[in-house]
Amino acid sequence: MLDFAVNVRGSAPPEWLRRRLADRLDSLGRYPSAEEDRRARCAVAARHGREPDEVLLLAGAAEGFAMVPRLAPRLAAVVHPSFTEPELALREAGIAVTRVLLDPPYMLDAAVVPDAADLVVVGNPTNPTSVLHPAETIHALRAPGRIIVVDEAFADAVPGEPASLAAVAAPDVLVLRSLTKTWALAGLRCGYFLGAPEILARLNHGRPHWPLGTLQLEAIAATAEPDAVAQEHESALRIAVERDAMIKRLTDIGVHVHTPAEAPFLLLHVPDGELLRKHLADKGIAVRRADTFPGLGPNHLRVAVRGAAEVDELITAIRTAELW
Repeated sequence: MLDFAVNVRGSAPPEWLRRRLADRLDSLGRYPSAEEDRRARCAVAARHGREPDEVLLLAGAAEGFAMVPRLAPRLAAVVHPSFTEPELALREAGIAVTRVLLDPPYMLDAAVVPDAADLVVVGNPTNPTSVLHPAETIHALRAPGRIIVVDEAFADAVPGEPASLAAVAAPDVLVLRSLTKTWALAGLRCGYFLGAPEILARLNHGRPHWPLGTLQLEAIAATAEPDAVAQEHESALRIAVERDAMIKRLTDIGVHVHTPAEAPFLLLHVPDGELLRKHLADKGIAVRRADTFPGLGPNHLRVAVRGAAEVDELITAIRTAELW
């Protein structure tokens, strides 16, 4: 199956990272140490220009979303279309949630967020629209008594990270990062929060001892080192080139691609999403249905940015669907 549905780059981490993890296998007979946790936090802090106590290590971004209800907001506003897991975690915790549904071109205006919301969750860049909100727009969400949670799971795939707030030490802004996508670590579950120590302490309250294992700590520390960050930047530049080429190929055959797009995936609007998705599946190609994202419909599909050879196969398969 040719996979355009999942936004993970590659099927496995790079060789150097696999070696780093393999070198730690002999230490799995003991519990992770406080020093290993400190080393990973220091590496992340240095990577973003923060202090170690402004870093909370996570077993994947999903754990971070599950922690957000501990902030106990009166009303949470979730900006959509976007990843649905944060809203689900809040609702399951019994927290009142209001959806801020954006219309095309899906650009956020802080004025549409209710004043009563004391927690706002926004993705940047946004999954699945591939929209990148300017940093100034995210800052405009800030208000007395309000906490902003920015899901930056795909920020490292944007060259230079111009809209990221990861390096901003604001008392009311929480930034969530994931190592899953760029480093192909979905099976290891690695991520972290960046924020004020007081807020991180509230999130961390009640958490079990040793929440992260030795290999998770090693992966987080390794991917925050300067050489890894440089490799990450090169990957982001490559994705940008592949994305531009992919947009042109798709639009040339009549597929509507939402632009501007800044993430490692694209949002498509087609005449019959279900028919096209099934047709592609019959051809051995998987794409992501997007009607599960609030604000989108059955004719929206999401496709990961891929290289030229894979895009050739996608284009050929779409042509045979005869929907245009």
